[in-house]
Amino acid sequence: MASLRIYQGPRFVIEVRLSQGRTLVGRSDRCDLALPSHEVSRVHCAVDVSRSGRIEVTDRSRHGTRLNGQPITSSEVTSGDVVGVGPFQIHIVAGDPTDEPPSTSMTPVDVTEHVVGSGPEGLEVVRSILVVHDGPAAESSFPVPVVGASVGGTRSRIVVDDPNLLPEHFHLMVNEGRPMVEPSAGTVRVSGRQIRGICPIEQGEYFSAGHSTFRIVTARDAVQPEAPAFGRMVGRSLAMRRVFGLLGRVAPHAVTVLLLGESGTGKELAARGLHDQSPRAEGPFVAVNCAAITDTLFESELFGHEKGAFTGAIGRRDGAFHAADRGTLFLDEVGEIPQAAQAKLLRALETGEVKRVGATLPTFPNVRLVAATNRYLPVEVAEGRFREDLYFRLAVLTVELPPLRARTEDIQVLAEALCASFQPPGSLTRAAMARLAAHTWPGNVRELRNVLTRAYVLCGPRIDATAITFDRTMTPAARSREEQVALEEDADRARIHEALVRTAGNRTEAARVLGIPRTSLIYKMRRYDIEG
Repeated sequence: MASLRIYQGPRFVIEVRLSQGRTLVGRSDRCDLALPSHEVSRVHCAVDVSRSGRIEVTDRSRHGTRLNGQPITSSEVTSGDVVGVGPFQIHIVAGDPTDEPPSTSMTPVDVTEHVVGSGPEGLEVVRSILVVHDGPAAESSFPVPVVGASVGGTRSRIVVDDPNLLPEHFHLMVNEGRPMVEPSAGTVRVSGRQIRGICPIEQGEYFSAGHSTFRIVTARDAVQPEAPAFGRMVGRSLAMRRVFGLLGRVAPHAVTVLLLGESGTGKELAARGLHDQSPRAEGPFVAVNCAAITDTLFESELFGHEKGAFTGAIGRRDGAFHAADRGTLFLDEVGEIPQAAQAKLLRALETGEVKRVGATLPTFPNVRLVAATNRYLPVEVAEGRFREDLYFRLAVLTVELPPLRARTEDIQVLAEALCASFQPPGSLTRAAMARLAAHTWPGNVRELRNVLTRAYVLCGPRIDATAITFDRTMTPAARSREEQVALEEDADRARIHEALVRTAGNRTEAARVLGIPRTSLIYKMRRYDIEG
């Protein structure tokens, strides 16, 4: 992956690894890379990395952006180019596959639990166990891997001590938590009848092969896993250990994950970790910022288009689903998807069919979807701005990343990890750490990173409290996510009461006054326990 090396005059400051999508550079803490100087605009320039690896720099400032000494509006850059931003020089460094962190993907056959959902008690998992009911190896049992396994004599994944079983005599698999058996090298009988193809095995049902009789025992549990870290994410609070545990358990599975959390809490890092610790780690990771795509181009960006499909379609183009084939597609800010495209996304998720704009035949890219949003989608559903069926399709497994102000015990470990990434490594005095701990962090981890970067650039590796400054435009977030939702619901409840009073309880008229569908009004009345 390419990176940006930032210099101030002859002094090397920091190196930032680029990821696919947009990286904002400027003075504001809202930028991905904050550079402190009065010569740097709040949002100075944007660095865009396409799926093909093309890097483009676009000026967004009043001060101007330079490429190799010449002012630019927008320009493609390559390795060795130098972008001037105020007093800083940003060197473009080409990506080197050897620079990538080593893959930590799990071997698929090691996964013996199927994650089927999440709830207040944690993850809901199903485990399937092959039990030898009768035969030479009676009472022995074997966990069944989610991706399936051959069963039989020598050279089988699961070896059963029965001389009448051939190598890879039959194959077991688990589909959506349901075990199935398929004859391979030998004969298999289910409930006394020989089967010719894949056959589901019901709870308590017996099947036989060789001189053995088998059954599948299914165990369903709720687990609340914890882990000390996940991917490049760090933290020691109980909330984050549970987040790490959830992410680690769901990473090996192909099920859709919905990441919730405020801006700057690390949703893209979590998505990247889910990819890196999955069997798809060697495949592509494609990130799409749904908020940055215009409504008219959304379908083309996701699904691609054929030549001549619309004005400007001068050739056939693959979409994000095709680019992520055999890998992971990360839809960031999924709550911003226009309503016209929501139905098409839902169909792609339910059927696996992806049809380019203007095409007659569908394609079937193999994609694992991870979505993220900072919106509270149940409210969006109730307001009619987000499809309910799409929400439930995305929210199969939901993981919420808590804001930094709700896990202040993580500030020290995060700050130390961020300082260690500087070159040379930075350090913090006790006074500086105390100042960081006293802040409310409305910008979450992104704000913390930018505060430390600014202090490091201005004052050097040893960061004292006097070097810690905060963006005055970022107002402290005094309320928690739950409090904000509660206030929104109180206001919504009051509006509904007022509309019902004005219309003498006529729900159709009240819905018209509120500007929402009648079905949404009835849903809200039931939810808020409003009579009328």
